[in-house]
Amino acid sequence: MKRIIISTLTLLSISLTQNTLIIPDTLSGTDLNLTLQNGTFSFYEGISTTTMGANGNILGPTLIMNNGDFVDIKVTNQLADTTTIHWHGMHVSSENDGGPHTTIAPGVTWNPKFSVLDKAGTYWYHPHLHEKTNLHVSKGIAGFIIVRDSEEAALNLPRTYGIDDFPLVFQTKTFDSNKEIVVPSNADSVLMVNATINATLDVPAQVVRFRLLDGSSQRVFNIGLSDNRSFSQIGSDGGLLESSNTVTRLQLAPGERAEVLIDFSSMEGETISLMSYASEFGNGIYGATYPGMGTGITMDGYNPNVLNGNDFSLIEFKVVSPTSNPITSIPETLVAVTPLLESDVDTTRSFTLSAVAMGPNALNGDFLINGASFKMDEINEIIPLNNTEIWSITNQSPIAHPFHIHDVQFYILDRDGVKPSKAEAGRKDVVLVNPQETVRFITEFRDFADDAVPYMYHCHMLTHEDQGMMGQFIVVDMLASVDEFPLIAKEFSLHPSYPNPFNPKTIIKYELSQPGLVALTIYNISGQEVATLVKESQSMGVYKSYWSGKNDIGRDMPSGIYFYTLKMNGESRTRKMVLMR
Repeated sequence: MKRIIISTLTLLSISLTQNTLIIPDTLSGTDLNLTLQNGTFSFYEGISTTTMGANGNILGPTLIMNNGDFVDIKVTNQLADTTTIHWHGMHVSSENDGGPHTTIAPGVTWNPKFSVLDKAGTYWYHPHLHEKTNLHVSKGIAGFIIVRDSEEAALNLPRTYGIDDFPLVFQTKTFDSNKEIVVPSNADSVLMVNATINATLDVPAQVVRFRLLDGSSQRVFNIGLSDNRSFSQIGSDGGLLESSNTVTRLQLAPGERAEVLIDFSSMEGETISLMSYASEFGNGIYGATYPGMGTGITMDGYNPNVLNGNDFSLIEFKVVSPTSNPITSIPETLVAVTPLLESDVDTTRSFTLSAVAMGPNALNGDFLINGASFKMDEINEIIPLNNTEIWSITNQSPIAHPFHIHDVQFYILDRDGVKPSKAEAGRKDVVLVNPQETVRFITEFRDFADDAVPYMYHCHMLTHEDQGMMGQFIVVDMLASVDEFPLIAKEFSLHPSYPNPFNPKTIIKYELSQPGLVALTIYNISGQEVATLVKESQSMGVYKSYWSGKNDIGRDMPSGIYFYTLKMNGESRTRKMVLMR
């Protein structure tokens, strides 16, 4: 296969000026404040591009958390658009997860609070509004999360942020003739690291730690060093590996992370580049010469693109003098990793990834999971709390999909029956499923149950996700749910809606202590009836209903204050909610 080593600026036919890598600021402690904002940023000298960011014009600060801490986060949305913030890879309740149901309207502050249960590792945060995830991420909203714990602290590892421990997020973007970001697009020929085009970084002549994140919309990277020397992988999505893994290549798909150590000890005064060796990809991966399995299956705008099927530099390292207290060796043993056992599995679930269209245009259409596209008001899977499960993911489409699940970390069992490589032997929350391949993983659903707010699973190619290649599940405490059967409902009550404020949908839960004719009705602030959600005889028990902000003839209602009233047998209860468009 032809190999062409190229730099990003050569691809762009502009000056070869190198740019010092931007290193995001940090936020630490237990009270964290993020402000989502519009801005401008100069990717190219002298040219301003419209962007979005958190606490700045592009990207967001790196959040540093400690395992066991209780964090109080305030996310204020100063964008002109509704959005969300998802804590990717973190084990939090669905109410705090920041999926598409937990929207943040313009001018509103969302205040998730949770205990940090995750092991030391590299996680990240990004928007997750359905149909606009790609837009908000591509415009710039994304940031690292570093979790620390006592196990990691006991190891002789680099951990001085910005000195010998660097976050690197790889992204590719499309710009129009005015240097504005184009979304969606398959013509993503501009490579950047930490929002820096043609990035360069001074690194000390010692062992240096890099936290790698594929934050791109679709592109897969095949990472290696320009002289093909080996380096050590020490972590994957969900934390450190059991032992260091010596590699010359490391593949990262959208959403995946890896921690690596590179030993620059004998290289003072030299330069070396971190590369993506895309020429080594076979067909069927976004980034290969042909993104589909066959040479006749392609994507609109995909070619010509000089990144596809070619080798290119991600970032150049310039090796300078070591620090005063350098790390000079790489530990072989890291942390205890105890995979789950198939003998403990309660349930096996199967998921099939497929394309709507067939033939040469298959990659230009939508993609489905189990034959269905995402619907906000449809729960695809109900999972009992404390279940240990195997999920079997079969890709029947002609392109590889990075499959991501919220709430949990998993262990890959096999790819078409073959055990995973050491690179994939740790805790994961994203796995790239190749065309015509079946990947099985095992996971457990602990700690959090909520029958109202779902978690997501989806393809992390953001174009596919926005088009509906996503499903949702709820985790239900089966023991607690026994208390919600009709004989246990002790009063006539109407619960607060969730979320509130909301857009586009809210959930209304109510309890009936006796049977009767029930009416659940929505009114506007003027007292006019807007919609009837329930009007029927019901037995005693616990119920929930959904309102999508539409009236009885299906028209969207405007932003504002609304009231919902529950009536039965001469009694009534009323509560207030706010619709934010």
